[in-house]
Amino acid sequence: MAEEVKSLSIDEIAREAVSRNATDIHITAGLPPVIRVDGKLIPMVGYPILTPKDSQQFVYSFMNEKQKRTFEERKELDFSFGIRGIGRFRVNVFYQRGTVAAALRRIPYEIKPMEELGLIPKVKDLCKLSMGLVLVTGPTGSGKTTTLASMIDYINANFPHHIITIEDPIEYVYQHRKSVIAQREIGTDTDAFHIALKYALREDPDVILVGEMRDLETIRAALTAAETGHLVFGTLHTNTAVQTINRIINVFPMEEQDQVRTELSFVLQGVISQRLLPKIGGGRVLIHEVMIPNTAIRNLIRENKIHQIYGLMQTGQAESGMQTMNQSIVNAIKNNLITLEDGFRISPDPEELKRMLRIT
Repeated sequence: MAEEVKSLSIDEIAREAVSRNATDIHITAGLPPVIRVDGKLIPMVGYPILTPKDSQQFVYSFMNEKQKRTFEERKELDFSFGIRGIGRFRVNVFYQRGTVAAALRRIPYEIKPMEELGLIPKVKDLCKLSMGLVLVTGPTGSGKTTTLASMIDYINANFPHHIITIEDPIEYVYQHRKSVIAQREIGTDTDAFHIALKYALREDPDVILVGEMRDLETIRAALTAAETGHLVFGTLHTNTAVQTINRIINVFPMEEQDQVRTELSFVLQGVISQRLLPKIGGGRVLIHEVMIPNTAIRNLIRENKIHQIYGLMQTGQAESGMQTMNQSIVNAIKNNLITLEDGFRISPDPEELKRMLRIT
């Protein structure tokens, strides 16, 4: 007897994806719905292969009329939505070969505490600061949003602050606890990150979250906010702390870079660079580097000797609480959480990793 073909219902597909602990759902013509589980793409069994008409009808089923019009004008669209009892999803809708396609990223309702995510204790100290710039970096899909959500949730639970988030789109939804939280979405509540940052300074904030520091205007505004007595959190698509500092400085015109180095040396409070790797036995493992600027690191930033920062991150860690990416990899390998192959795949310095693992 032939297996019954499942209907294309967003509720059913989302429910199955969540039950299988998938992080993403992919919708594209020529395939059934596809989910990502433990970093691997898996076609969903029992669903039909989507025709171009199927993929458009399915994607349009969870878009409102304004979103459909905007998508048809711009050819791509980011938004988020929730399904009662299942969860929230961040969505990117796009065209491929003239047909409608979509990628849905799952956003759990529950915000996990930092310890449960696997972040080292020093990260919690960054949430207790009164001012400065804290950056969470890594490639797409490395868990940056989840880490920031955990940090913001900790502040919300413990401090009577006014927190403003600027997001594109809103992902985790916070409830007011000890803090008052205003969540602003690009395209709905404001036109751009740098514009929202400019006006945020007039809205009596203690903490500002910038969903993505993607351009010069936004980075400039974030530095100004951090310099004027606010605690600013932001993200960048960089792989290490050293690369992050270089990226910020190099965004600026050459004639401004000396000034930016000085400004950054004063306001930068921490960089968390992270990756998610497949866990042996199933699941994902957080691998992360944490750089906390001390006096010596701040001097190196000012003096444009950024390449020397890594050496300082390796020393005096009992006092600083810092951790390099390779140290995080070694810990995960020794605890049998990840494979050697995956550790070497993301290592910023494989030769150093070999020495640390005493591999000849």
